[in-house]
Amino acid sequence: MARFIIEGGNSLTGALTPQGAKNEALQVICATLLTSEKVTLSNIPEISDVLKLIDILRNIGVSIERLSKGTFTFCADKVNADVLNSPQFFLQAAALRGSIMIIGPMLARFGKGTIPQPGGDKIGRRRLDTHFRGFESLGAQFIFDAENALFRVEAKKLKGCYILLDEASVTGTANLIMAAVMAEGTTTIYNAACEPYVQQLCRMLISMGARIDGTGSNLLHIHGVTSLKGCEHRLLPDMIEVGSFIGLAAMTSSDLLIKNVAFDELGIIPDSFRKMGIHVIRMGDDIRIPVQDHYEIESFIDGSIMTIADAPWPGLTPDLLSIFLVVATQARGSVLIHQKMFESRLFFVDRLIDMGSKIILCDPHRATVIGLDRSHPLRATRMTSPDIRAGVALLIAALSANGISTIDNIDQIDRGYENIDTRLNAIGAKIRRE
Repeated sequence: MARFIIEGGNSLTGALTPQGAKNEALQVICATLLTSEKVTLSNIPEISDVLKLIDILRNIGVSIERLSKGTFTFCADKVNADVLNSPQFFLQAAALRGSIMIIGPMLARFGKGTIPQPGGDKIGRRRLDTHFRGFESLGAQFIFDAENALFRVEAKKLKGCYILLDEASVTGTANLIMAAVMAEGTTTIYNAACEPYVQQLCRMLISMGARIDGTGSNLLHIHGVTSLKGCEHRLLPDMIEVGSFIGLAAMTSSDLLIKNVAFDELGIIPDSFRKMGIHVIRMGDDIRIPVQDHYEIESFIDGSIMTIADAPWPGLTPDLLSIFLVVATQARGSVLIHQKMFESRLFFVDRLIDMGSKIILCDPHRATVIGLDRSHPLRATRMTSPDIRAGVALLIAALSANGISTIDNIDQIDRGYENIDTRLNAIGAKIRRE
């Protein structure tokens, strides 16, 4: 198992370009199963989670060619749906939560799909009811094999219907969109997730011949078609990585230029960092974070402590709350971090407390951070990465701390961030991979 050895306390200088969006990649790669024609995807991040999904598709019969770094072609003209019942598929799919989005396109095109209970980050309960209740509404039969932890769906024909999602699940919305694009009639999905990545999936499907109204809203109307064609599609830059780089610049008092961020797709992320007192300067489609010796958290109008909370888009993505929490440890002022969606995502704060942060874990969903205003630099320590986002938050903390820190289990970080050590070392970080 790999680890990072980090020499902290160094300012960074230079430019960073965010990778392609991981969350979009998992959706649009699965969408290639909807057509027998060639689909070309570019700006794919070559991170472990995405490469695992590519291997899964290859093993069920999709012809895949890597044209260049981040650019792949997919041709699903010889898919063997029976492979989904094989032990090899079970083993691969169980290790990747994103594999759940194979089911929607397989059901739409081949009338059946099987998936083991998928893995992913251990950040709390992540139920799949939204997916399978939606498939049932479209006319599929759902079977849960509890003994083998398998989910199965079958349908001779899917029929459009009205679906009110019980939660605005991003993967659930994506899965149901892909299932509905070739269903008979019109499907209405209300309370749909409308993150930029779901919008990108809709745009890609429309370019393949799908008929989708309401892209960008929480009310989608999908008019079924009989088949889809191939297309070319480019992924957005990863907004989670953009936010991570903003937090990195603030914590290490660095002057960083973050290039090609697709600023208009970032929503309230820049303004949320400004509430933390961080200078976020837009320069066309780039962002500059200048050196700041101090940054002060805003208060509410009545003087009460600021709350930073996640919410369905266009609210703040939950994937960035770990970064906001770390950034707050060296700010002037206090903030309440409220992680509403996942009940285990804040448990990494004990590592930050060991480093000298002043944090009160109120309950599994809320933590109050009393900023140190750089009066006491964080202490170096040994840590373990519990999940992708907490892992990068701990990496940022280690880069700001005085001394040598170690982060174990960095395979978790590699699942979401491509060559993060190499890229940060290029602008002055001192990270060694062992």
